[in-house]
Amino acid sequence: MEPALLSCNTHATTFSNSYCITDFDDIITWFQHVSENAASVQTQTLCRILKQNCGVEYLKKWLGSYRISDMDASQLESLFTSLVPLASHADFEPYIQKIVDGDTAPILTQQPITTLSLSSGTTEGRQKFVPFTRHSAQTTLQTFTLSAAFRSRVYPTREGGRILEFIYSSNQFKTKGGLTAGTATTHYYESQEFKTKQEKTKAFICSPYEVISGGDYKQSTYCHLLLGLFLCDHVEFISSAFVYGIVQAFCTLEEVWKDICNDIRDGTLSSRIKIPKMRDAVLGIISSNPSLASKLEASCLELEAVDWFGLVPKLWPNAKYVCSIMTGSMQPYLKKLRHYTNGVALISGDYGSTESWIGINVDPSLPPEKVTFAVVPTFSYFEFIPLYRHKRKQDSSFVADHDFVEGEPIPLSQVKVGQEYEVVLTTFTGLYRCRLGDVVEVGGFHNGTPKLNFICRRKLILTVNIDKNTEKDLQLVVEKGSQILNKGKAELVDFTSYADISNEPGCYVIFWEVKGEAEDKVLEACCREMDAAFVDHGYVVARKTSSIGPLKLCIVERGTFKKILDYFVEIGAALGQFKTPRCTNNPVLVKILSACTIKTFRSTAYSSTH
Repeated sequence: MEPALLSCNTHATTFSNSYCITDFDDIITWFQHVSENAASVQTQTLCRILKQNCGVEYLKKWLGSYRISDMDASQLESLFTSLVPLASHADFEPYIQKIVDGDTAPILTQQPITTLSLSSGTTEGRQKFVPFTRHSAQTTLQTFTLSAAFRSRVYPTREGGRILEFIYSSNQFKTKGGLTAGTATTHYYESQEFKTKQEKTKAFICSPYEVISGGDYKQSTYCHLLLGLFLCDHVEFISSAFVYGIVQAFCTLEEVWKDICNDIRDGTLSSRIKIPKMRDAVLGIISSNPSLASKLEASCLELEAVDWFGLVPKLWPNAKYVCSIMTGSMQPYLKKLRHYTNGVALISGDYGSTESWIGINVDPSLPPEKVTFAVVPTFSYFEFIPLYRHKRKQDSSFVADHDFVEGEPIPLSQVKVGQEYEVVLTTFTGLYRCRLGDVVEVGGFHNGTPKLNFICRRKLILTVNIDKNTEKDLQLVVEKGSQILNKGKAELVDFTSYADISNEPGCYVIFWEVKGEAEDKVLEACCREMDAAFVDHGYVVARKTSSIGPLKLCIVERGTFKKILDYFVEIGAALGQFKTPRCTNNPVLVKILSACTIKTFRSTAYSSTH
């Protein structure tokens, strides 16, 4: 019997057998069912994708001579994985460009694509279009509802409570062919599913749509904070897409709290908020509350004296947890967030991409460093390419062409605990065997579906010569260096890096933005420690033979990483999807960083071996 599959309408979430999901227990029951039958659900999911989209231009060259509609699911799965090749996003770009330009023929999907998502461009240095359909919005709603159901078992919240949610949409625009384009989050906030999300998750955000969609993240952040503090006793939890957004908002609070208290005292709105619709919407909610303003003012003065330690429980006493994506490039912000939260639970958000949602956090009690994501087998058809680390030859002349040795792709049902894989997606939105570029490790299983630990983005690699260091490697190195920094009265605000090959020998350059005062000898020690902490054999050999030069640590002026954020927002990214690139070769970013550099240090870690 085919497992029941979740579908959505604007009034209720239902199984295909008309079983109505009315509460969290029902959606968890549904997930337990599909996860127990993950292998067969995956086969049926692929069957539905291909039968919905058979005859599209992209698939014709491989499947055009087959009667897809007459084949059973198992035959179709075998045929598809044997004939249709693995692809990268670049392989789909010519087809997507036709859609962008207004071609309405069935190119990637039988149903016309009217909306395109725009990735942030922070990972690969350029933005890309990805088809967005009603299915995209529905799976987003399902993800949020399902994860809220699992959270509610561990951290129950008051029905009708408020969420302080730092969310932002960017401007939508029309392509040459008349399609609506914008970020995936923007499309979701415009959808009917977003309007029904609060009812389904039984919690209501503090800010009206006019704040979310304002288009100026600085004005929106101020209003999010103002409304969150005006409703502080009703806030059940704090959330954002990425933890960067929460840390950024709390840093803003340190600067603007006096203005916010004045607005609450007088029932007014700061002149810094200039967008008319945003002003009108916020003024329609707040009213004069002198006693609350005085209470908040006293709390902020106390917090200011302790560098805002414990900000969350002090200002939002009923907040049960903070929920956001905290893995991958977001992990370095956890230390600062823990400073603000002082013991309030941190729950890592769910795992997805612009292309598709992938998995949910079914163990919300685990700390973010240990979180895994249970794959939802109805969202897309998932395959996994086994990845094996290179066993480097001792000969320093050995050069690896790739960061991993790859195995043959396997289905979800055949993955093994402890093995690393690259994720491959076949989606309802017209991507077929598309390599996502994410490296994951299988940490276990939830019934029959794997639980994935996100490791890193595969393309984010520091390399000069025979060396290969991933984003994760870099994070570990920076963590070691920052431990020396933290012994003083300074802290690391943010960082990025690039491989400088403009001169011989090339070298790694790491940029730090530091808060507080750090002596030069401390920064020199940090630089030396980081250089010595890279354990990749290729790097160690190359440093010892001087085929890679000493690591360079560049200290940039305060506010540099906000300039990088502003750059990405200017080219169309929303704050809610922004991720500081940890390794970059983007010339615009390198120019910003170089112009803002105020001190430079060279490592002496290998000087005794020369």
